[in-house]
Amino acid sequence: MNESIRALWRTMADGWARGDATQFASVFASDVDFVNVRGERLVGREAVETGHAQLFATAYRGTKLSAEVTLIRRLSPELSLVHATSEIGPAGVVTHAQAVVRHDGEPTIAAFHNMIPKGPTA
Repeated sequence: MNESIRALWRTMADGWARGDATQFASVFASDVDFVNVRGERLVGREAVETGHAQLFATAYRGTKLSAEVTLIRRLSPELSLVHATSEIGPAGVVTHAQAVVRHDGEPTIAAFHNMIPKGPTA
């Protein structure tokens, strides 16, 4: 289970590196509730894909995302809480995300809240 969760973040990072918003968004549930680092709420995988397509075509064109899953806590047979720290290079932007992964079939991210921490993400 933990490996399949970590694979979600690898898929995101690979999609980011390719500038492929469809691949990036593929790890999110169709009804995901996604809050970006600016506090904007995106509802649904399609909205996440559209928003990231714009990022990959403009401000984050040619950048890479590296991600480290730092916590996986099983909440129930169907849900896990996940924390991940990411860095966007070469921009040097570090983010921390808290996510809920749903395990009904292939794992997908059902809720995602991303932010830029004020200090260390320990």
